[in-house]
Amino acid sequence: MFEPGHLHRANTLATAETPLFSLDLYYEVRKDSAEGPMLHMRMQGQMDGKAFEEVFELHRDTAYNFASVATRLAHKHGLPTNNSLIMRSHAEYDLMFEDIRRKLDVHSGEPVNLDHLEKDGL
Repeated sequence: MFEPGHLHRANTLATAETPLFSLDLYYEVRKDSAEGPMLHMRMQGQMDGKAFEEVFELHRDTAYNFASVATRLAHKHGLPTNNSLIMRSHAEYDLMFEDIRRKLDVHSGEPVNLDHLEKDGL
């Protein structure tokens, strides 16, 4: 389920390949006096019955990588590496991606500061 600022993902039927999970990804743009606009994200939920919470920020020009970071963090908490949080419902991902681009005023073709990739752990 997607609404601006929030994406919810859940798997309510455990299989050998995918555990039960429920997670929420919340996001907003915050202004950093030194770095400029930053995409602030908070992911919380349960993976196979174990609660977790992760918080991360991405620079405006690297925010398009939010799905990679969120999936990597979900893998850290038990989501199998052959699963992705986004591909399960790509239409909602597209809506979220466009909402983030709009909030950050990011346009196709803008350059990426390579130092930001390193700072953001990408």
